[in-house]
Amino acid sequence: MWRASDRVLLAAGGSGDEPPVTIPRDPAREAARRELSKGMYHENDPSLFQRALDAFWDWLDKLFGTAASATPGGAVGLFVVILFVVAVLAALWWRLGTPRRQPTSAAPLFDERTRSAAEHRAAGEAHAAQGHWNQAVQERMRAVVRSLEERALLDVRPGRTADEAAAEAGRTLPAHADRLRAAAREFDDVTYGGRNADEQAYRRLAALDHDVENTRPSLAGSAVNTAHTARQGATE
Repeated sequence: MWRASDRVLLAAGGSGDEPPVTIPRDPAREAARRELSKGMYHENDPSLFQRALDAFWDWLDKLFGTAASATPGGAVGLFVVILFVVAVLAALWWRLGTPRRQPTSAAPLFDERTRSAAEHRAAGEAHAAQGHWNQAVQERMRAVVRSLEERALLDVRPGRTADEAAAEAGRTLPAHADRLRAAAREFDDVTYGGRNADEQAYRRLAALDHDVENTRPSLAGSAVNTAHTARQGATE
């Protein structure tokens, strides 16, 4: 098979029996470039995607080679380091769970349908029996707040959020203020934050519901709560 240079010489000097014609370097280079640019010489060239893929693998190989040379133990040491990092990340994921997403808005605690505390408790127990822990937590939190409203420890106010209810109830029942705030966060997490509740979360809320229902309110806290409600009514 002729080489490209042979084709250029023949094109410039005629047949192979005659003496070759001397061509200056620059015109010869230009003639060779034109000849080699013909499609017949590039039929088996790799595609653009294949060239990009080869370049990526070359870069990755150089990257790992550099990392291996800088790691004690070479490639084996690098492999051990990667395994350690993966194990740490897996342990953190198992311990902390899916990262929380902050609620984008503070939506009302109750929907438009008005139900009693007993109805919310029954709904929570029904969801719990089926293992639907998100809905069970939501209904039990609503039962806590509705129970406080039925006992006149909270004023009945449409549009109240779980955080607002916990803050107001905490002034009336200071012994349960921390648990009420934690329950409100749990409600927000499963309702708006994309978290999944579990049986333990529901049992904590059920215990809080029971304790709140059997706790006598603080007189000082009730007075503060009443004054706070009165100020809100005056500003509306």
